[in-house]
Order: sequence, then structure tokens, then C-alpha cells
Amino acid sequence: MTKVTAQMSVSLDGCYTGPRDPSNPNDMSTWMRGPEAPGFFRVTRWVVDAMAWRERLGAAGGERSVNDEIVAETFAAAGAYVMGRRMFDAGEVPWGDEPPFRAPVFVVTHRHRDVLERAGGTSFTFVTEGFARAIELAKAAAGDKDVQIAGGGELVRQVLAAGLLDQLELHVAPVLLGDGQRLFDPSLGLRADEGIELVPTRVVEDPAVTHIRYDVTGHAQLVLDDRGASGELVSPQD
Repeated sequence: MTKVTAQMSVSLDGCYTGPRDPSNPNDMSTWMRGPEAPGFFRVTRWVVDAMAWRERLGAAGGERSVNDEIVAETFAAAGAYVMGRRMFDAGEVPWGDEPPFRAPVFVVTHRHRDVLERAGGTSFTFVTEGFARAIELAKAAAGDKDVQIAGGGELVRQVLAAGLLDQLELHVAPVLLGDGQRLFDPSLGLRADEGIELVPTRVVEDPAVTHIRYDVTGHAQLVLDDRGASGELVSPQD
């Protein structure tokens, strides 16, 4: 059965990139000079060092490691991708004529554009009917593989809040950025008595990053713990 998955690299304090540039640049050269880039490249350093990632981009070098295995596994599992327009705009030029996806990509956007065919099996279809429709189209294209929400973080939050995400994998870099765009923030739209429950299914540790995979079980009401109702609650310091 096709799953809808997402994976994001984040800092220990939950940031997937630095603070957003208020000018919202779409070209990579401008973005590289802005406040987002340093945080982004710090939390994704483990990917850049992986041989599987470099091979996908046609670059030499890289390391064989458990992180390299994670990257290769992630690519192998995806039969189609869904991404936001901002991510596409930033990546279109750097990805070149043969992007690393090698599968259909559905871009959530408000601006129509004809399907963009690239070498290596990648195509970009621009979907103006919302992310739920993009996921529906991606499922039809994925065959027996998964649909991966390829970012950015805003789109991942929307899909998670809508109850459409089946699996989330966080790649946690051992760094505190202090400020930046956080993957989980109030835009999840949760009530004070509501949470989204996740079940950890795998933890892979490496000095550079910890990979934690969760099954998303969905929205659940938060309930008060009544263990102290008798007045015998013991202080955590005791």
C-alpha cells in the first residue's frame, strides 16, 4: 500500500533552515546570501557528505556510511514526490537538466505552468488545486512505491495537520541554531486539548545526525493526568 511520507533534517531545537528572508528570493544566488542558507546547510551537512546524494547529482566523492544508506533508502522508496512552489523555484536551476528525483514530481502552486520534462525520468507537474489534489495525483503515479513530501517545511506541516501523512522521518543534527524556521509551530492549528500522536519505529544513530522514524497515528485529544487527584502526587525532586 502506498504511504505518504516526509523526511526533514532539523536542528536539535527544531529548525530546518535559518530565518526566512523577508524579500523571499526565488533565485539561488540571492538565497545563498540571505539568512536562511547557513542554517540549512548546517542541518543537511550529513546529506552532502553521503555518496548516494553525490551520485544522484553526478558529483564525485562522498562517504560510505549509515547516512549514505539512509539517503539511498529514501530515494529507492519514493515513486513520486510532492513539493511546494518555493522549493521548486529555489531548486530548478541548481538541479540542472537531470534532477535527482528520477520520478514524477507534483508542485503545489497558485501559478499555472506546463509540465516540465527533465532527463533521467523526472517530470514536474504544477498543481493549482491544492496539496490534497497533488497527493492524489502522486499516489496514482507512484505505483507500489511511496509518495514523499519533499518540502519545504510549510508544506510538510500542512499535510501533517490535514491528517494525510503516514510516516515522518526526522534527521536531527546535533546543533542549536537559536533562530530559524521551525518545522513544528502554531501553524499546525492544534487546539489546546489536542495533539498529533506519533509512534517511533526506528532510530539510527551516527555522530553527525540521529535518524528517527515515526508512524503518524493522527490527531488525538489530550487528557489530564489524574494520578495526583488523591493529593498524594510526589514532587519530581523527591
